Amino acid sequence: MKKVLFISLGCDKNLVDSEKMIGLLAESGYSIVEDEQEADAIVVNTCCFIHDAKEESIETLLEMAAWKEKGHVRALVAAGCLAQRYHEEIQKEIPEVDAVIGTTGYTEIVKVLDRLLDEPGQAMMTCCPSIDRLPDSMTDKRVVTTGGYTAYLKIAEGCNKRCTYCVIPSVRGRYRSFPMEDLLEEAERLAASGVKELILVAQETTVYGLDCYGRKALPELLKGLCRIEGLEWIRLLYCYPEEITDDLIQVIKEEDKICHYLDIPIQHSEDTILKKMGRKTTHDELVHLVNKLRENIPDIILRTTLITGFPGETEEEFEQMLAFVETMRFDRLGVFTYSLEEGTKAAEMDGQIPEDIKESRRDRIMELQQEISAGAASRMVGKRMSVLIEGYLYEEDIYIGRTYMDAPKVDGNVFVYGEEEMISGDIVEVLITGAGEYDLIGDVIYEDEYTE
Repeated sequence: MKKVLFISLGCDKNLVDSEKMIGLLAESGYSIVEDEQEADAIVVNTCCFIHDAKEESIETLLEMAAWKEKGHVRALVAAGCLAQRYHEEIQKEIPEVDAVIGTTGYTEIVKVLDRLLDEPGQAMMTCCPSIDRLPDSMTDKRVVTTGGYTAYLKIAEGCNKRCTYCVIPSVRGRYRSFPMEDLLEEAERLAASGVKELILVAQETTVYGLDCYGRKALPELLKGLCRIEGLEWIRLLYCYPEEITDDLIQVIKEEDKICHYLDIPIQHSEDTILKKMGRKTTHDELVHLVNKLRENIPDIILRTTLITGFPGETEEEFEQMLAFVETMRFDRLGVFTYSLEEGTKAAEMDGQIPEDIKESRRDRIMELQQEISAGAASRMVGKRMSVLIEGYLYEEDIYIGRTYMDAPKVDGNVFVYGEEEMISGDIVEVLITGAGEYDLIGDVIYEDEYTE
């Protein structure tokens, strides 16, 4: 049996592609292993969104190339965004790579590995079809790697926004929605396999369906997903603020399975910088949206991301963004320093800002957000919350999980004490008894000992 080590880097959307490749390989008789020394082949699904992600992808490829040179590995494949964008450079600079598979070529993974392993000595293979094609959704050929109880559902490929700092359209293509019937079928299979939390992702989820149905069909898709037996939490990520409609807000408000949680990347608060970024909202529109969401859904949790040090950002504009963060008091917030990416409009702009200033501004926002988060966490003490159990920490004799308020990997956790054994994927009622800056502590509520 041929053995493959799979390394998935970057975002959750890339992870879905990896899971589909793993599913195709498993169906074709390949064994997936976790040790380089056992592998006949290694596939690295790469990322190149920002400089740090690019560096991680290159370093990983070089590390795996070293294993191949030692004779442990017979084939090395670079897939994904870095492979799409820099396939010629990879061929030249990392000759140990035997094949390059672009962002829409992942359906060819079995054919590529079969040829590399069965016919050694091949010239480097390149599989980079048009980035504007829509790969088969392959609903029945996916192996979930996120624990079995949580899974991502990628509802579209590509992006039409053309933000001036972003390379995604050049490596992922124009926006293409997957057919709704395929997504519902995939979700049904995931639910039947034990998935309880379904997280919808795309470069932008809010314009789902506009390209193929002529309308924003995300509310319709959500209603269909809510009818699937077994799914208990449905979470939305990557909702562009200008595309959030009243219909979407109403569906989130009405459907019990949809988490009152929205990830809304805004990137900045000041109109001059938003315009330079190519963003489609203004400061006042952002304030209006946040207020509308909180008025309609009082317990909604809002996550956002910001960029510090965009070309031309003045100290005054940064201070205004800092004041905006203090006023809006987002429940969850992440900050990136601006990353200059070749081939983007922002890379050619005047007023490039030194790294130390970018980092200082990032740190100042995160210090403020830490205070905001700590205050919000402390107000949860004494409340009863549903918690999705994700694991058990043996040394501390405590379980770890998340509430609807927290997405995996990017948000906080709840550390849970319980008298009875729990397994990952259980959703239990917890009384919150303590709080840190980002995390909560609580005790399982057993109905025979709790009264409202």
